[in-house]
Amino acid sequence: MKFLDTPRSGSMQGITASRNRYGQYFRSRAIPVNPRTSYQAAVRARLAANSASWRLLTNAQRAGWADLATQMSRSDALGSSYLLNGFAAYVSVNNNLLLVGDARVLAAPALVTPPVIDTATLTLTAAAFSVAFTSTPLPAGTRLLAYASPQRAAGRSFEADLRFCAASLAAAATPLVLTTAYTARFGVPVLGNRIFVALHCMTGGFRSGSLLVSQLVA
Repeated sequence: MKFLDTPRSGSMQGITASRNRYGQYFRSRAIPVNPRTSYQAAVRARLAANSASWRLLTNAQRAGWADLATQMSRSDALGSSYLLNGFAAYVSVNNNLLLVGDARVLAAPALVTPPVIDTATLTLTAAAFSVAFTSTPLPAGTRLLAYASPQRAAGRSFEADLRFCAASLAAAATPLVLTTAYTARFGVPVLGNRIFVALHCMTGGFRSGSLLVSQLVA
């Protein structure tokens, strides 16, 4: 049910308030899915490891992360901006590093603003899946991260369920091949289905904004 009221987001009892492109709405609260997949377990393990390692930092190290956090802003579900705290900055940077197999950093690095991918073109069949991107090659120390959706109906024009699929090497040149990684996670692409891909650049644990593209399986 759509409504006009004070902007809100979240759940109370059996009702959830949210919004989409057409405005705010209420819906019945849904029980979150807990599939207990190996991918979910890996994400939780990274979060737990970084939370535990935060407690082992020195006061000086934590102060450094608190200073960095004052430069790291995010937007909430209502579009309002806020700054991270030191713990959140530490977890954000190190989650990104561990995701691609890099080492955790204990001392807060200087803030880096990675480049945003200019263009991306998908090659997508049952046998081949790759992303050609510009600018290429990526700058030194920068990786390309690809988040992909499950297979969707051809007429779909939006996507909110994007999951990590693969990362390039640092300073890699186009294209980024996703065939093996995507098939292992979502199965062989089926002719006529639509797949969405969000691309981020990452430098030193800092992730850029995304470029979202989609393509029908040919």
